[in-house]
Amino acid sequence: MKKDSKLSSVLHVLLHMAHSDRPLTSDELSGYLQTNPVVVRRTLAGLRELGYVEAVKGPGGGWTLDCDLAQVTLRDIYDAVGSPGVFAMGHREENPQCLVEQAVNGALDQAFREAEALLIRRLSGVTLADLSADFNRRYQAHPRRKAPHAH
Repeated sequence: MKKDSKLSSVLHVLLHMAHSDRPLTSDELSGYLQTNPVVVRRTLAGLRELGYVEAVKGPGGGWTLDCDLAQVTLRDIYDAVGSPGVFAMGHREENPQCLVEQAVNGALDQAFREAEALLIRRLSGVTLADLSADFNRRYQAHPRRKAPHAH
């Protein structure tokens, strides 16, 4: 089963925008993610409606951040991208008739709820500014920091 990387991908492009001194095009952002520009535009359009990003039209245009990084949490972005499922794991059957499977589902439900609640709490405590600061620390410590950031 393929992992849902939408949250990670959106955070990736938001951080690139945060560290750019100019608007970034959908083509540029899609290159960072090795995906199609249409996927980037569709996702960022939803973030634009929520006030996190802005689309600048015309020559030299592209996507820019339109929010205070210190006020936006990873939970905010998680919610903005549709609260993707935390786990790729799930029940074999959602409404089983088998009592054994009901017991298994009951045990897994509790574990999944607890793990998801922990993750959501953690996402709520990390801002985009925290991510940006972490990137800055990593960049400063990198031996080839004078070279363009490679992907």
